[in-house]
Amino acid sequence: MVSSSKSSSEIEYDRKGDLKAFDESKLGVKGLVDAGVTTLPRIFVNQEATAPSRESEVVYTTSDNPHVNIPVIDLSGVVEDGGDLEKRREVMKAVSEACEKWGFFQAVNHGVPTHVLDEMINGAKRFHELDVESKKEYYMVRGVNSGRKFSYTSNMYLYTGKVTNWRDTTIAGMEPMPDPQDFPETCREITIEYAKHMKKVALTFLELISEAMGVESNYLKDMDCCQEFLHLTHYYPPCPQPELAIGINQHADNDIVTLLLQDEIGGLQVLHDNQWHDIPHIPGAVIINTGDLLQLISNDKYKSVIHRVQSKKVGPRISVPCFFRPKTNNPRILAPIKELLSPENPAIYRPTTTGEYIAHYHSTGQDYGVKPALDHFKLAN
Repeated sequence: MVSSSKSSSEIEYDRKGDLKAFDESKLGVKGLVDAGVTTLPRIFVNQEATAPSRESEVVYTTSDNPHVNIPVIDLSGVVEDGGDLEKRREVMKAVSEACEKWGFFQAVNHGVPTHVLDEMINGAKRFHELDVESKKEYYMVRGVNSGRKFSYTSNMYLYTGKVTNWRDTTIAGMEPMPDPQDFPETCREITIEYAKHMKKVALTFLELISEAMGVESNYLKDMDCCQEFLHLTHYYPPCPQPELAIGINQHADNDIVTLLLQDEIGGLQVLHDNQWHDIPHIPGAVIINTGDLLQLISNDKYKSVIHRVQSKKVGPRISVPCFFRPKTNNPRILAPIKELLSPENPAIYRPTTTGEYIAHYHSTGQDYGVKPALDHFKLAN
């Protein structure tokens, strides 16, 4: 007998079955758009957008102040060999302050040629807009290890997330650099070239942050903070009902640092002082943000900031995030850096490993809820 506490619509709705059918179709969100959907399928409906807020729930507002923007930092003189030391100290201070206050900044004059940035966006677009059969061979059904170095899927947290995100994603492990033949021809050369540039920018960031913390410039690199390099592309098709959907739900990144390239469509927002702030497109800029693991080892000096991507009626929106962290099988113990600790600034987090942290993060389904994933590793007061 069916419990009367459930409505008929709840009984009829088999979310897990719908997710499985969507996943196994290997069509992705782009396939739904190509099929002409005009109403958002139920698995994509963001319940937080439709349900009234609870009294205990924190409600964040969207800033309408055009004068509040995340910092823009000029890296010229830092990425080149033999740069000016005084300029380097100025940039180091600016990067440190941006990561303390915002956790996000836009880097310009970072040494990556504009044509490489533009072609990376174009290469991502070319792959996601391939015909269905050409993409299917790369599709990774969740929970099934295809063994591919380059995979295409829809949502990385399809079965564990609270809501299915309105996007498709490719993912490739870039450390060590895969064989070029592992990549689709449509984006092969640019992915490899772009990755080499991003690794250099990431290492520059790690040097600056290490120096800002008062340790040797190679400190974070020697901690294997760039050992794992994940290269993703996100493709957000136009959404028929963007007010009910979410491109990527609010979350903090599970790495040391993320480098992101976005196109001109917009939609990326960062949470600052309990308000959502749009991150505008700046031609030639690369967005840099800190992740949970940097917050842990910096003992909260640098915060892993919550961010999200809104769905839009227009599109497609394309972004290319690169994630850097130690490998999940690395036995290295991660804990607050001892040089930062004192009786006035005791350790906030217990020692852990990247593998333990990532396993917990995945178990939460990425969604930033009442308790962030990083809170699980806090020491008792």
